[in-house]
Amino acid sequence: MLSPVETRSVSPVFVGRVEELETLSDALTRAATGEPQALLLGGEAGVGKTRLIEEFATVAARAGAVVALGGCVEIGADGLPFAPFSTALRALRRALPEALAAAAAGQEDELARLLPELGEVGAGRPDDEEGVARLFELTARLLERVAADRPVVLALEDLHWADASTRHLLSYLLRTLRTGRLVVLATYRSDDIHRRHPLRPLLAELDRLRTVRRLELARFTREEVGRQIAGILAAEPDPAQVDDIFERSDGNAFFVEELAVAVHEGSCTGLTDSLRDLLLVRVEALPESAQRVARIVAEGGSTVEHPLLAAVAGLTEDDLIEALRAAVNAHLLLPTPAGDGYRFRHSLVREAVSDDLLPGERSRLNRRYAEALEADPALVPADQRVTRLASYWYHAHDAAKALPAVLDAASAARCRHAYAEQLRLLERAMELWDAAPEETRATLRPADPTGVYPPRACDPATAPLHYLDLMAEAAVAGRLCGERERAMKITKRALRLLEEEPDPLRAAWFWTQRAQLMQSKGRGDGWQELATAQELVRGLPPSQVHADVLVAVAGWLMLRTPGPEAFSAAERAVEYARMVGARETELNARLTLGCLMVDSGDIDAGLAVMYEVKERTLAEGMSQVAGRAYVNLPSELESVGRSREAVPLLEQGIAHSRRYGQLNSEAWVWANLSDSLYSLGRWDEAAQAAENARRRGQSAKPQGAGTLCLAHVALGRGEATEAARHLAAARGYFGTHDPMPQQSLPLSAISIGVAAAEGRLLDLRAELRTMADAGFPPGTQRYGWPLLLAAATAEADSRALPAAHQGRAEAVDRIRDSAKRLATNAPVWLAHDQWVRAELGRAEDTAGPDTWSEVVTAFEPLERPYDLARVRHRLAQALLAAGGEEERERAAELLRLAQAVAGRLGARPLAEAVTHLAQRARLSLTRTPRQALAPADPAEALGLTSRERDVLRLVSAGRTNRQIAEELFISPKTASVHVSNILGKLGVSGRGEAAAVAHRLGLFPPGALDRTAAG
Repeated sequence: MLSPVETRSVSPVFVGRVEELETLSDALTRAATGEPQALLLGGEAGVGKTRLIEEFATVAARAGAVVALGGCVEIGADGLPFAPFSTALRALRRALPEALAAAAAGQEDELARLLPELGEVGAGRPDDEEGVARLFELTARLLERVAADRPVVLALEDLHWADASTRHLLSYLLRTLRTGRLVVLATYRSDDIHRRHPLRPLLAELDRLRTVRRLELARFTREEVGRQIAGILAAEPDPAQVDDIFERSDGNAFFVEELAVAVHEGSCTGLTDSLRDLLLVRVEALPESAQRVARIVAEGGSTVEHPLLAAVAGLTEDDLIEALRAAVNAHLLLPTPAGDGYRFRHSLVREAVSDDLLPGERSRLNRRYAEALEADPALVPADQRVTRLASYWYHAHDAAKALPAVLDAASAARCRHAYAEQLRLLERAMELWDAAPEETRATLRPADPTGVYPPRACDPATAPLHYLDLMAEAAVAGRLCGERERAMKITKRALRLLEEEPDPLRAAWFWTQRAQLMQSKGRGDGWQELATAQELVRGLPPSQVHADVLVAVAGWLMLRTPGPEAFSAAERAVEYARMVGARETELNARLTLGCLMVDSGDIDAGLAVMYEVKERTLAEGMSQVAGRAYVNLPSELESVGRSREAVPLLEQGIAHSRRYGQLNSEAWVWANLSDSLYSLGRWDEAAQAAENARRRGQSAKPQGAGTLCLAHVALGRGEATEAARHLAAARGYFGTHDPMPQQSLPLSAISIGVAAAEGRLLDLRAELRTMADAGFPPGTQRYGWPLLLAAATAEADSRALPAAHQGRAEAVDRIRDSAKRLATNAPVWLAHDQWVRAELGRAEDTAGPDTWSEVVTAFEPLERPYDLARVRHRLAQALLAAGGEEERERAAELLRLAQAVAGRLGARPLAEAVTHLAQRARLSLTRTPRQALAPADPAEALGLTSRERDVLRLVSAGRTNRQIAEELFISPKTASVHVSNILGKLGVSGRGEAAAVAHRLGLFPPGALDRTAAG
């Protein structure tokens, strides 16, 4: 190996770039405070990006930062995934071995996809939907942990060569890094970024992030060119010479170097203005052996290892060293920083040398590289071996050798979750298929015999690879990497082939894939494709594909038209999955079945099924189905009013989804948590959870769900304009191609609420008419009741407006008819049924205190403080309209309770309505300060009567109003009155808080409550 050689063409003086270096240094200073920094550095080829990075790295190292450098390599276009991140992480591991090991602890099998030195890559499904997100999330957290105690600079060079996986990971990091003393700096060649360059969309996306700064390196001025030449020549140059070089280089730092050296060596005359000629002058001046080595290095990739170069060059060790010394002395090649190979000092020179090769010469060199690597795989790093071998054989134009090598590289890319590179390699394999000899194809085997890809009629271990297998793998890879249009074209071609050679199972598999692609592309709901798949497997023996089709059909129906057909599909999916031993498919189907059971009214049995699935999937390591359980189970609990039970499960779900990098699952969990927190009256937390859903979601629908939660909170707080803004955004997220009741019904409910707040009665009636005419599918009572309630409340609130009279009867009848079709199979929806009917009675002036007292009684045990406060306000209205001193006293207590809740939640419309009613009735909403509680009898100090004390004892024992009435021989209405008075005297908003106060004050000895419970 050669020792480092002084490069005369590089100026020892760092010229210009003062402002840019200050910007980078400022980023390092900010990062040192724990605020991650992200910068993009662009500039044309040769303008000095690498030199600036080197200078900044020196500054950062002096400041105590660890600098990890990684460069993209041109072989990335052939599928070498994550190359700059792997290199940079390897550098971090060398610099901070203990810190990186601690940061990666517990996730080594996943992070090994980026850094193989961490251990064996964990096994995973080929269609792992969350695999990429999990890897990206773990990488972000790894970097944050490593940079927790020290500044770290992660510098990634030459993004214009980056593979798709690298671009996606960089985008994810720059969008999600929140903590750590980290500077992420990436460079790219701006003159290469043409309109169709794949980096262009990423740059546009990152430009929209406020956290990313973008720098563009300009060419040198004439003064800076003079200083650069002086540094190269170690003497002041002639002004005329500076003028000439400045004019010919146009201020490009690399061209200045080349021209200055040419002038110094006396070869200025004869140089043409052609860039290619300029770059090749120094190569052509080398001895023939050095030129040959330069050509070999140019075709080997961005960096070529010394042992590989020796094997390909075929020179003796002494001759090779002499040739390399000549190339290094001529400033063409540089030893790599690790001292294990060589690279061109500038990529422009390598490109010029490579372009100067003859076609046959290029093929021959690639063949020699491939043969050397096959003979000794240890010549290159293990994580690059299969990809480079595939590239060498492909460019050697040897289909027999290239096809198996490309397929091996595709499998390696899949194992690293580099699906974009896998897709590109599989497309290359399809290109090579017909050119490869039949005997070569006969030796190939499907990449995945586990059942994810279409099954074969014979044993997958002995079945030869079929062209359709490549198409199946490519379709999945395209879907997973976001190249859905390419995947759509592949499935279309595959289905055409299957028309010529019918295979129902394979065709059903492709139709199922196409259904997913149709939904994700927004071209339809996917039902026609699923129905076709279902028809294809009808009557066939049980199989994995059959079970998967039924699971997909049941899931589709559950979300759009739940009912007997969905139930039947889910039951058959469970049965078929059991018969073929597809455990994960079985548990997935059982989860769908549990949801359908709950929605159909078999609540306890359905929830029991879902709880069991959650526990089983966790125990058996099925993280994807477990992630879905953490979304669906709490959602069903919320649906039946068990919000408090749902919250801890959702918190566990957040931890689970973060651990496994399931970003969309996490977003859904946050959205569901927002719903439950809203129900429990924790609106500030609900809004934050909704924001988290929007921020964490990768796809549109969970982001839409979070946005809809924000609209709900805004509407409750009287922020109609803000609610309308969130509503419009949610509609955009959900789209119009695939309407689902769980989206369309809440959207309409919010639309009605916003229209009511803005006084647009005709608009809300039109919205109601549209939704009522469409109907409410079975199991959608969770979404239907709030919609009908919003419409009924709007009709009741507008009853005094003369202009609203026309059309009211029709609207009321429509609401009443729709309510008859909604289930009341849970206390919360039975309470909503009573509430809707009471509001309709208010619209028709027929709802009195008895009606509203029953509604209050229905809501008191439900732990929905906002709903309870609203119906208490309505009951107070009815009591005041009825007149009487006792009614006024009770109304005052109800209004105080409602006002307390409205104030705590920031529910301005409710607070204003309560205040206005109290003012009209001349009621005070403030209580007289209580006297100090007498230790002897706290109940008397609270002002509780003997009867109220008996009622409170039963409330503390968990009795309902009806049970209290039966035990004390009073009516349920009287019991409700006593409960309301007790809550007012205790200054609490619910029965649970009243029981807690009673316990804290020791009003009832434990034995008394035990006897009550026993009774």
